[in-house]
Amino acid sequence: MADRITLTKSDRMSVALRSTFLQGSWNYERMQNGGWCYAMIPAIKRLYKTEEDRIAALKRHLEFFNTHPYVASPILGVTLALEEEKANGATVEDSAINGVKVGMMGPIAGVGDPVFWFTVRPILGALGASLAMTGNILGPILFFVLWNIIRFGFMWYTQEFGYKVGTEITKDLSGGLLGKITKGASILGMFVLGALVDRWVSVSFTPVVSKVTLAEGAYIDWASITGDAAGIQNAITQYASGLALTPEKVTTLQDNLNTLIPGFAGLILTLICCKLLKKNVSPIMIIVALFVIGIVFHVIGLM
Repeated sequence: MADRITLTKSDRMSVALRSTFLQGSWNYERMQNGGWCYAMIPAIKRLYKTEEDRIAALKRHLEFFNTHPYVASPILGVTLALEEEKANGATVEDSAINGVKVGMMGPIAGVGDPVFWFTVRPILGALGASLAMTGNILGPILFFVLWNIIRFGFMWYTQEFGYKVGTEITKDLSGGLLGKITKGASILGMFVLGALVDRWVSVSFTPVVSKVTLAEGAYIDWASITGDAAGIQNAITQYASGLALTPEKVTTLQDNLNTLIPGFAGLILTLICCKLLKKNVSPIMIIVALFVIGIVFHVIGLM
């Protein structure tokens, strides 16, 4: 009896690294099939020794395939397990391998968007942007490093999980697991985005609502402030104690809105944009519209 052919950890790592380029040859006919086949090459070389078997395997994996590029990894793992069984003499038809791929790629694709695009990336983006806004070069570097560590860590772990579990993974995914993961990730993503609205979305209405002349002693008397260090310290002390900078208090529409509900205008703008996106309005059109509206409102003195 011939020795069993087994994929080494190095083979599986090569597949995982190649799967990073899953969309490298994306096409309208079979979509990610080229990238998928490219990722499978190290395994095919290990499992099949004759040219005919390798050609047949390559053709088998050039069929239609399309899913979220990161959650394709568990499907890759299951496929590796099936190919290993087939190479060792098990009765595994080509149609069975393609059937598992097609059967998994649809439901599992729904996990990728809420987990990566709506949860992980906004959190890391907020962290990197916060540092970058203070002039810290670590902002973009931290985003790039953490994103790729999380991305590839997830891809490697789930590929190994799929490989070890094999076809049993289809039983796990056929239940409510995907729905629970998707729902939980969506809730977390919306919570994070909601918390970031007040930080990222800035709307300021400039129309003046009222002007009130303050009594003497309620504002800093700049005529009595000297220009030396002691005078500057005195002015800062008076301002910290609650004195106004000018003898006239101006209240704008935005001041009133901030008194009632801070960040309310930004929240409304965000909800409007979300509603437009839900109606399949192009994000580019929304961005252009925001630019135009912002310029017009500034010209007329509303913002």
